[in-house]
Amino acid sequence: MSTFISAQPNTSTDKKTIRKTGVLIVNLGTPDSPSVPDVRKYLRQFLMDERVIDIPFVNRWLLINLIIAPFRAPKSAKIYKQLWRPDGSPLKIYGFAVKEKLQQVLGNDFVVELAMRYQSPSIENGLKALRQQTLSEIIIVPFFPQYASASTGSVYQEVMRVVKDWQILPEIRFVNRFLDHPKFIEGFAKLGKKYMAERSYDHFVFSYHGLPERQILKGDVTGSFCQFGSCCDTLDHRNQHCYRAQCFETTRLLVKEMNIPEGKYTTCFQSRLGKNPWIKPYTDEVIPELTKKGVKTALAFSPAFVADCLETTIEVGEEYKEIFEKAGGTHWQLVESLNDGDIWIEALEDLITKPAV
Repeated sequence: MSTFISAQPNTSTDKKTIRKTGVLIVNLGTPDSPSVPDVRKYLRQFLMDERVIDIPFVNRWLLINLIIAPFRAPKSAKIYKQLWRPDGSPLKIYGFAVKEKLQQVLGNDFVVELAMRYQSPSIENGLKALRQQTLSEIIIVPFFPQYASASTGSVYQEVMRVVKDWQILPEIRFVNRFLDHPKFIEGFAKLGKKYMAERSYDHFVFSYHGLPERQILKGDVTGSFCQFGSCCDTLDHRNQHCYRAQCFETTRLLVKEMNIPEGKYTTCFQSRLGKNPWIKPYTDEVIPELTKKGVKTALAFSPAFVADCLETTIEVGEEYKEIFEKAGGTHWQLVESLNDGDIWIEALEDLITKPAV
């Protein structure tokens, strides 16, 4: 005689009691401190990423470990010291603030963790914390408005490296990009309008982080569409994943939102490294050309970054200001990033709870 106990059919499980969603928000990363050893450690991890410097491993290892990290780290450490706040790196400070605000907005059905692609808190530790919550779904939100293999693609790859050996995998959803999200555009436009209300500007500069041209060409699956020219005048199915085209589209959306006239704005690219060609035009070359045309006042945006960091505060806000003034300009103003502003939290809430169809 056998005996078994069956589940009782007269009791139902509320779906909400078993479905809980994890959210991993991911930014690029920052050294743990502005000391030379910590900056060197950060540079090594960042630049050894095969999606960031896409050359053969041995060549990359030699370049990073024998040339870039030893010689660049002391210089970069000095710059990070200018950026550093008493409570730490702005990128990380804003990241934790966003995490807390987003957790409040999303409520108890969500668990939010912050991660950095490079250094701490790591993606691996963030996913480990979410895994322990026995979640039904994990949503990965890279903090990069425009998709690029070296940024969003690298986050995807690291997430898959971490979870590939998990015995049980929950649903995993990635936010691919959000350059055209209405609240993202509204957020930067509102910040810009604040400065536009205070004074008039001769020109508006939209500076994005650069990439090597070879990475853009690698992403052109048509093999012939990318020409580094008018192909970026529109964003459609052929170039929807092209970083350069997405940047020009971001500018068009912001220009429209702020009613900036044609001819009064420029899209350009910063932070190039090495001698190989990067996507153009280069911001540091655009600036002197603007002053030659009589531009005396300029309002600068960095819409590839959602939190202020070395590339916004120091590079665009200070270094490019110096170039502008030396070339004859009189007033250069950086528009700050979204940081932990309410409209950015609203944008994230939408991206998480209202996925694109």
